[in-house]
Amino acid sequence: MVELFMDTLPGFRNFLVGKKLAADKKLAFFLQWVSSFISYCRAEKCSPADDSRIILFLNLLAKTKEDWQVNQAREALRLYHFYLSGMAQQQEHPTVADVRDADAHWRAVALQMREALRLRHRSLSTEKTYMKWLRSLYTFLQGKNPDDIDSRDVKNFMSYLAVSRNVSSSTQNQAFNAILFLFRNVLDRPMGDIAETVRAKKKRRLPVVLNKKEIEAILQHLSPLHRLMARTIYGCGLRVQECLSLRVKDLDFEQVSLIVRSGKGDKDRLTVLPESLKGDLQGQIARARELFEFDRKHGAMGVSLPDALERKYPNAGKEWGWFWVFPAQTHSQDPRSGIFRRHHIHVTSLQRGFRQAVQAAGIVGTATVHSLRHSFATHLLERGHDIRTIQELLGHSSVQTTMIYTHVAGKNILGVTSPLDF
Repeated sequence: MVELFMDTLPGFRNFLVGKKLAADKKLAFFLQWVSSFISYCRAEKCSPADDSRIILFLNLLAKTKEDWQVNQAREALRLYHFYLSGMAQQQEHPTVADVRDADAHWRAVALQMREALRLRHRSLSTEKTYMKWLRSLYTFLQGKNPDDIDSRDVKNFMSYLAVSRNVSSSTQNQAFNAILFLFRNVLDRPMGDIAETVRAKKKRRLPVVLNKKEIEAILQHLSPLHRLMARTIYGCGLRVQECLSLRVKDLDFEQVSLIVRSGKGDKDRLTVLPESLKGDLQGQIARARELFEFDRKHGAMGVSLPDALERKYPNAGKEWGWFWVFPAQTHSQDPRSGIFRRHHIHVTSLQRGFRQAVQAAGIVGTATVHSLRHSFATHLLERGHDIRTIQELLGHSSVQTTMIYTHVAGKNILGVTSPLDF
């Protein structure tokens, strides 16, 4: 039985070459590691298709080989098992009745997934992303019943994303989080170990940071409303959605501070409110008040609130304090409740305006609205503010996330004088 797996080596070699998964100098080593693994399985009288044997084989290698060799063998065996899973999948032919039953079950799972996301107050963008990955998993498994999927199916799907779709490591992690949510909160069973999954290569990307002159040039080409929103994002270090969803009660002009409610990770935080923004924001709030009074006069529905508050205080959405700082000019349908009400300005409006302003300003690069938040952190760092303070203002859970800005700061942020200059 084990000898049959030796016959898979030529096909595995063609797979590596066709997918460009191994450089020429690595190809021979990958095949050698797989051949050694098959020989190991022959001696242990086990099947090379059993991926649980990979860890035991790698532990054995670690006793005599260097770390880089063990890591190379791990990468080769992950790819080999993904190749074997593809061969096995091609040989399976579910009946039409099986596929029909599985489809009905998947539709039920999709409804349960959406309900579970809303019960846990996940944002609309998270809901859309997780449902997209659920559909991708369904397509990949080709009609397999949800009750029958296990950790091996998850491994194969994650490997497929890295190998066939060539996704980034962050995208692969996003897919994993969606499937983990599916197992924990919908299927109600553990996922199991998926350690031996082909991992997407993690590439280090530095944030795009704009200097002061570039920011001023972009602001000049924005409409007054978009300019105020861009200044708020840069001046307070906000994420785009945090700026869009600001409520009147979140601005404290006396304390010169701004509260971000239910930010990323459903966390609240306090950040700085620039003095130079106070007058313009007060003018914007006055314009928002006109829309608020119009809605109240015509008996419109109140603005949306976080789920728990909307249930506990059904009329709170009609109070001035909860009204948007940047409200939309027209009413639209809530994608979740189906209620027609006034929402905040849509994100694409600001993104489109900012992209056009970057082009008009003649700035070369891939600057986006989020670059203003990166610039906020970097410029504070260059001014000598400590990394912990910046971490709090940005709302990062780990200081390691904030440390990325030390690599793009344009000045000596350590304040260290070289001994050559003594």
